[in-house]
Amino acid sequence: MYITNSHLKIMQSFVSAPLTHVSALQNPAMRGGPFIDYGPQKATEIKQLMDKTVKEQSGMIEFAAAVYKLDQLLATEANGYSMEALYQKVPDVLKGYVELVYNLNDNPSIRFLEGLLYKSKFYEPSSQSIALSEINSDCRSFVFSTPRLESDGWLSLSTPFATEGLDDLFKMKSVPQSIGYIKERLPVEKGREALFDSFFTETEPWEPAAFTEEAVRIRYFGHACLLIETKDVNLLIDPVISYSYKSVIDRCTFADLPATIDYALITHTHQDHVMFETLLQLRHKIRNVIVPRSSGADRVDPSLKLILQTIGFSNVWEIDEMEQVPIPGGYIMGCPFLGEHADLNVRTKLAYYVELLGKKLMMAADSNNLESQLYKNLHEIVGNLDVLFIGMECDGAPMSWLYGALLTQPIVRRNDQSRRFDGSTYEKGVAIVDILKPKQVYVYAMGLEPWCSFLTSIQYTDESRPIVESNRLVAECAKRGIVSERLYVRKELLLTGGSLKAEGIRAAATIVGQAR
Repeated sequence: MYITNSHLKIMQSFVSAPLTHVSALQNPAMRGGPFIDYGPQKATEIKQLMDKTVKEQSGMIEFAAAVYKLDQLLATEANGYSMEALYQKVPDVLKGYVELVYNLNDNPSIRFLEGLLYKSKFYEPSSQSIALSEINSDCRSFVFSTPRLESDGWLSLSTPFATEGLDDLFKMKSVPQSIGYIKERLPVEKGREALFDSFFTETEPWEPAAFTEEAVRIRYFGHACLLIETKDVNLLIDPVISYSYKSVIDRCTFADLPATIDYALITHTHQDHVMFETLLQLRHKIRNVIVPRSSGADRVDPSLKLILQTIGFSNVWEIDEMEQVPIPGGYIMGCPFLGEHADLNVRTKLAYYVELLGKKLMMAADSNNLESQLYKNLHEIVGNLDVLFIGMECDGAPMSWLYGALLTQPIVRRNDQSRRFDGSTYEKGVAIVDILKPKQVYVYAMGLEPWCSFLTSIQYTDESRPIVESNRLVAECAKRGIVSERLYVRKELLLTGGSLKAEGIRAAATIVGQAR
């Protein structure tokens, strides 16, 4: 449905009027809109890509049309009576892949048999590919609207995401192999070998020392990504990670991760929290992945477990709200996550409570405090926190920005503008602080880091509401004697027996790292 209702429409718009896209993107506020970030000279290539997509993805386009037709059928003929007779009217391409259901208020919907669909013709790994290039900038075009065209310096590898050859490639960031070895493992196009070879170095990689202290260390990698470590276990939450290259912004990168990730935790399915580009590079070192359980209800809430298993991840565990996972020195618990999904029935979302060596941490991600009683209920169970991480991106986009392509009938504009992907305001955030009584409070997941802009399209100023609101929260915490900060780029906390030490590095004017 994204191919049909988003990608093709954006490309058609660009081909018809490329200068409209160029003009729109001169306004930074339009960066996240349906505009392609190329000059008019690329219109021919975009037209070729559009024609190729129509031809090669004809099955997907047929599938989307069938979903539209079936949705309209239910809207007109599912009137509370048994839907058994309607199965005969299901479009042929969907027959055997859907169940027709009502909720308790007689509202009809389609339940997709996802596991079966991944075994069908509609899941085509041959359509998958990755692009390799040198990294020399944080600037990239917005991911939802600008396709990646073939260009000098970019090498496309047509390979399914699940191929083990990708693991072999990304292991080479820390474990040397010969170039001949990896060429046998991946389909490098003839005539492109020299470019492929240029992505490798003979320089020995830097390896961070293992953490061995009797303490809990928390390292902030930017946006919502946190690495929590003890000497016995480590957790990586919402991995979206910067590359190493010569930059004035000192940052944690792939090179700062431990050799093995015991648990990767995903809070929800938005693009800035679960990103294949990062996950595929880490797959070889991740032992377990913990994800929220999906509702299995409709197309807006697909199973993250099935998605990750299908692209080659093993040991993917779904957990429910308040379900615990024991780990050395403590446990992980999924917590309810309200808001951020435009009032849609999305269950694939969890905040995480982690108790390690007696320290109590909560990562609330983009949760919006729509109901303070929830946090009172949680406080009765977990008590006062040591550290709270809370998102405050309170100017979220309207529902159609992310889920519009899944609609089969237009949403009324006033409803769309009302239902947003927003986090907590100052009032809502301080209410959480009042209830959970943390010793330290960190605002994160704000999309501030420059390497996240291609995922979020966010460009704040000092007057932007999320900045103003989060500044108020940090100041209020300081007045109360609570250590607080809005995180940016890099931070390290060390939680020892009776103390919490914090060391942070902001945008240091030093050049670090070497592209590998």
